[in-house]
Amino acid sequence: MIKISTDSMSDLDYLFEQNDIAVMPIFVVLGDETKPDNEVKPEDVYAHVAKTKQLPHTSARNEYDYEEFFKSLTADGSEVVHIAFSSELSTCCNSAIAAAKNVKGVHVVDSLSLSTGSGLLCMRAVDLVKQGKTAEEIVENLTKAVPAVQASFIVTTMEYLVKGGRCSQLASFFASVLKINPMLQLVGGKIVVGAKYRGNMQVIGERYVKDILKQYDHPDKTRIFITYTKNTPEALVDKIEQTVRENSDFKEIIRTYAGTTVTCHCGAGTIGILYINDGE
Repeated sequence: MIKISTDSMSDLDYLFEQNDIAVMPIFVVLGDETKPDNEVKPEDVYAHVAKTKQLPHTSARNEYDYEEFFKSLTADGSEVVHIAFSSELSTCCNSAIAAAKNVKGVHVVDSLSLSTGSGLLCMRAVDLVKQGKTAEEIVENLTKAVPAVQASFIVTTMEYLVKGGRCSQLASFFASVLKINPMLQLVGGKIVVGAKYRGNMQVIGERYVKDILKQYDHPDKTRIFITYTKNTPEALVDKIEQTVRENSDFKEIIRTYAGTTVTCHCGAGTIGILYINDGE
């Protein structure tokens, strides 16, 4: 048997359980408390920031944690393909690689992504398992797909990015005054600022989707994710889905909530479309 596993920031929501994807929770630090992020709700993050004016921190799992995790998955003789949080953003991947050397049958793929950017690779791995592919074939396929993962988001507030050190106070000031909403993209495993939009969020959402679909125009049409943090206006989510439907022909359009780890870094009102751009 081949099992698929990943870190919790893959944001597959209900799809983790539905597809038997094993999950390694990342730690969230709220003040003096440290908990696995599956025990912390996004609403807890918002409440903590509102009360303390401080952003919760996230903490990677160590090599020992991964070794125990992998041993539990391989105890029945299964092989494991683990899709890891980008090595450019977290030490999770390096810890998983080190642990895999001590557990027979474990293969680690550096997703160089986060949220459902990594989740897309997990879902492709699930598809390949169903097709009867070997672990080696799955790893080869995913490794080739990593550079083609299109992961991007638009944000409605700069507060969390500023508090997390990912954006200067000055940039936040100008964004606020000029009413700019930036797009964030995963490039080479790192978060970079892409296009900067102005105007009503409904209009911004439509422009963002059209820009991405035009720039990354060779999609694997199996699925596209619309992933967003809790408290994102439903009307904006609907507008983005409508724009995707009108401008593409993906077989599946899947909505998922961003989990606690991504919420800690991006805050409310963050939404993105994500797909693998390696179709014919």
